[in-house]
Amino acid sequence: MGDPFRVRITVRGYELDTQGHLNQAVYLQYAEHARWECLRAAGISQDQLLATGVGPVALEVTLRYLRELRGGDEVDVTCEFRWGEGKTFQLVQDYTRADGTAVAALTGVGGLLDLSARRLVADPRERFRALAADPGPLDL
Repeated sequence: MGDPFRVRITVRGYELDTQGHLNQAVYLQYAEHARWECLRAAGISQDQLLATGVGPVALEVTLRYLRELRGGDEVDVTCEFRWGEGKTFQLVQDYTRADGTAVAALTGVGGLLDLSARRLVADPRERFRALAADPGPLDL
């Protein structure tokens, strides 16, 4: 397992709360953006997922806030899929300022939903592996 996939995001003014900090909900949006970019880097598009009748779902998310972000700050958001057995996988995402300061940490549980049956796919790792042109970003 190499370095985790990461994407750099610049905090925009309209994402701030009344104290001038990045709004708490936006951290979740940044994590979602990083996950989709990770899938895209692996060669998996939203259209491709829909065409094969599946979609990723977040089942549980814990977000720890460590430092504030303000408008104009640059933050790197990582994305690591940690695979096990069964229908779910772990998500680990770290938020780090460009200078290396840890800002927040997300851990979660995800799955791959069969959009017709409305049930989780039995082996999401294998399904993602079959869809990925480059399995590296997903640690497959």
